Amino acid sequence: MTNITPPRELISQWLDEFYDPAAPSGIIPGELTIHIVTQAAQWGADQELDACCEWLTRCGPWESEAAQEMRGVRRPTSTLKEQALEVLDGSIGLLADEYPEEIAILRRALEALDD
Repeated sequence: MTNITPPRELISQWLDEFYDPAAPSGIIPGELTIHIVTQAAQWGADQELDACCEWLTRCGPWESEAAQEMRGVRRPTSTLKEQALEVLDGSIGLLADEYPEEIAILRRALEALDD
């Protein structure tokens, strides 16, 4: 899932507006506050994504595939291992001609890891 954490300055602004809009509170957002705000932002983004995907699905059969693709792009489910292997195959893979042994070692190490 994509982490959708608002900037700390925005969280501080929201806290200032909630506690005392007339005076700067100097509140520094703690980890609990950041966690709650992040979860709220994620929930809102998920609601919007669900609504968009539902609307696309109702439009027709090919739009249903587009909805699935959009969900996959917006909420990737690949593991960190899979992402690392994709990077290895992509940009780092361009170095395979110069460093074939090193690339092979990295690939074997990644493939040996649990998902």
